[in-house]
Amino acid sequence: MCAIRIDHIAFLTPGNYPGEDPVNGFERSLELFRVGEALGYDSAWVRQRHLECAVSSASTFLAAASQRTSCIELGSAVIQMGYENPFRLAEDLATVDIISRGRLNVGLSAGAPNHGELLGERLFDTDPGLVDFSHARLTRLRRNLEGEWLGDEETFVESAAGRVRPRVTPYAPGLVGRLWYGGGSRHSAEWAGRNGFNLLLGNITTGEGTDDFREAQLRQIETFRSNWSEGRAPRVALGRVIVPTDGADAATRRRYQAFAEARHARTLAPHGERRTVFLPDLVGPADEIIDRLLADPVLEQVRELRLELPYDLPFDDYRQILEDFVTRIAPALGWRPSTERRAAAA
Repeated sequence: MCAIRIDHIAFLTPGNYPGEDPVNGFERSLELFRVGEALGYDSAWVRQRHLECAVSSASTFLAAASQRTSCIELGSAVIQMGYENPFRLAEDLATVDIISRGRLNVGLSAGAPNHGELLGERLFDTDPGLVDFSHARLTRLRRNLEGEWLGDEETFVESAAGRVRPRVTPYAPGLVGRLWYGGGSRHSAEWAGRNGFNLLLGNITTGEGTDDFREAQLRQIETFRSNWSEGRAPRVALGRVIVPTDGADAATRRRYQAFAEARHARTLAPHGERRTVFLPDLVGPADEIIDRLLADPVLEQVRELRLELPYDLPFDDYRQILEDFVTRIAPALGWRPSTERRAAAA
């Protein structure tokens, strides 16, 4: 009997746009969130990218998405903390969580910013060699979201609005439990578990002691859970590039296949000193994708599956992929819409 049971399905959109047309690109991505909610997805996520034609401020984008939707969870995957101030980001994220009524999920990563050298003084106020880009920036963000008072009982901030005890505002109860770390190694999985961050996994990982992608991810999940330190249940969300072709026309199917073929070579061998390994994309008829998913041992270890959408597709393609996945594939993995789950629980 199949041990796979997915309770939560999500999608991740790149949020990219062509050339100098950001407004239409953002509108299409926001509309995709609305479509995902109408189709019954449990959460919708957006990538945050810098110096690209894409969403550079996930918090700003998700604030807008919160006003286009009513119940779907909203997520960022991932915010690179090397670009961020942990105090200011905490204020922005808490604001989004409040106006979305507790629907925000925050995916994060540590490390030096990818484009730090290029940005130079546009980003840094000091020698970047003196900046701490470690996981400490994530723990500072978490602390800022915990709602603790600043100073002592006699510390107050006074303004025209009144006299109050200071803390990072607004305070968003529960948001700390919806912080995620984008992991791709056993070290990152261990850190996430020890520090109470949920774990995001994708289709790229580090081969540590093995060049088998799935074996590497299974070890990461085991490491994460064995180091979990919180009283609440740990969450692991698994990302896979999945492109069902059933609802596409012939020309679109050929385009999807060309996309998969262009990326297949990278899956044949590990890359670089860290032996980075890539999982092949799942492109084809729903029945074939279902068979491959049911044969994936990593899926047996998770209850949340994230559909990672390719870059640079037309809006209608994204809508077709989302619809094919939720109607043809997700039910075969044990998933049911939230309305059915609530009725069953009642």
